Amino acid sequence: MVPRLTTALNGPLLSLEKSMLDGMPKIEHWFRTKWLDYAAPFYASVDLRNAGFKLAPVDTNLFPGGFNNLSAEFLPLSVHAAMVAVEKICPEAHRLLIIPENHTRNTYYLRNVVELANILRQAGMDVRIGSISPEISEPTTLEAQGGMPLLLEPVVRVGNRLKLFNKHLGDFDSCAILLNNDLSGGIPDILKNLEQDLIPPLHAGWSTRRKSQHFAAYNKVAHEFSELLGIDEWLINPYFETCGEIDFQARTGEDCLALKVEQLLDKIKIKYAEYGVTQEPFVIVKADAGTYGMGIMTVKSPDDVRDLNRKARNKMAVVKEGLQVSEVIIQEGVYTFESIDDGVAEPVVYMMDHFVIGGFYRVHTERGMDENLNAPGSHFSPLAFQKPCTLPDCAGDPDAAPNRFYAYGVVARLALVAAAMELQEQDPANS
Repeated sequence: MVPRLTTALNGPLLSLEKSMLDGMPKIEHWFRTKWLDYAAPFYASVDLRNAGFKLAPVDTNLFPGGFNNLSAEFLPLSVHAAMVAVEKICPEAHRLLIIPENHTRNTYYLRNVVELANILRQAGMDVRIGSISPEISEPTTLEAQGGMPLLLEPVVRVGNRLKLFNKHLGDFDSCAILLNNDLSGGIPDILKNLEQDLIPPLHAGWSTRRKSQHFAAYNKVAHEFSELLGIDEWLINPYFETCGEIDFQARTGEDCLALKVEQLLDKIKIKYAEYGVTQEPFVIVKADAGTYGMGIMTVKSPDDVRDLNRKARNKMAVVKEGLQVSEVIIQEGVYTFESIDDGVAEPVVYMMDHFVIGGFYRVHTERGMDENLNAPGSHFSPLAFQKPCTLPDCAGDPDAAPNRFYAYGVVARLALVAAAMELQEQDPANS
């Protein structure tokens, strides 16, 4: 279930929201049956876009890095969900080692690690933060955003276990290891073939995961869910295509990309005509692997990808950790008609296990409603409780605050089911 939240936003998603409110009992039953078949990821965040006529996920992150942006009022939900998540993976666990990203200079990211560790400690875990960065060779206290201290300790591999050795705090041998590092730069040897439970699993990292695999799984989920509710699947599902052999700097693969863009725009135009949408269709071209808003562009014509200047090609060619882009996903662009304080906004929903634990709005004052907001200059507006209630207001209007956020929670959980399917399908143990 999703928290009841305050919002100053409104929009015309009424018929879709009404379908979800009317179908709430069977929706929740449907989710329960899914979690019997698939193991929910330990945690995830989902970027949503609300176009008024459409509400859809555009990205699902299995290594969420924004726990610092959640309202403090969500903490009880987070702690409860963390208890359930830990019990499923390692029922007898009382020690947990968190391995964060290596970029230790980002104070906001470090504050995210502080907040994540706090949730897990309040869930009853003994938590330490271990770094696999070459820069951390001895216990080092860094200052996170807001002046919060964060102790990073160098991880040492002993046999097939990761341990911490600290003469002041004592040695640390954990039952499980929580990765908050998305492995964009590949899987380091120190993490391979461990006997400790590693969560999420290595194949959830961007060294092997592909966004197109996730949205292929989401296609199945959205189709089944739409049949359950009797709605048009397109209302909750963005079209997508892939282009697998592209080199932006060498300018190879551009014709393949332009053709896929044209085909996708034509499909979107048909749907826009069906629903009387007057906006111009667009697609988002982005790296099929990776995050942090890198390697992304808005495209409204096939010519847009044929005529890229050098700066644009360089921007698309490389993403986080210097990873070269050779595969892209071409995704139907979903407008966002939400705004906060003169900035374009999109909701980001956070989950632990199969529970929604909160969220925030990503806001950008210099980007348009058809652009990627996960970019330098964005800021975050936490979603806060209106009342301590986890139920939609079925007697209220479909666009009442708790109901708008119930709809957000439903679509985010659909993406979570897709992520669970994706991880099961891609598990090397199942091949």
